[in-house]
Amino acid sequence: MADESMERRLAALEERVSRLEAEPQTQRDEVFWALEGLRRRLTGPGQVLFTGALNLPTGERYEWQQGAETDQLLAADWPEGAASLAALGHPVRLTLLRAVLSGTRSAAELQEAAGLHTTGQLYHHLKQLTATGWLQAEGRGHYQVPAGKVVPLLIVLSAVVPTSNRTTGE
Repeated sequence: MADESMERRLAALEERVSRLEAEPQTQRDEVFWALEGLRRRLTGPGQVLFTGALNLPTGERYEWQQGAETDQLLAADWPEGAASLAALGHPVRLTLLRAVLSGTRSAAELQEAAGLHTTGQLYHHLKQLTATGWLQAEGRGHYQVPAGKVVPLLIVLSAVVPTSNRTTGE
């Protein structure tokens, strides 16, 4: 009888130890669920993946994913992306993009949203954003962020705008 009690206690103890040993990986999998999925699919030395699924205040829904192999990114012509990044490097342009994603689409409304005093100022910034593909004209005097740029824009912003839900790994 004492042996049965001892065996049950030992089995219960082994179960607790097993759960404790498994817990850190379980927690890591829950925090890094997207990363763990990427690791299972990796075929080369590394890859970067960004993805998103969202509804804008306008009711538009976007689902998007893009991946790139590390070797290809490191070998790419980085200065080729400078104009696109530079277009995002102005506070007025970021204000315009946010306004468009929030539903403000007409040039007059955009001028007001950005606090610009002349249409010349507005069109200077709109020209930079359309030339680099962050905006596109959708009829006379109306603009939209192209579907393929919505999630990438928000990802770029998530890399530089402070938020409370950042997760870091190894």
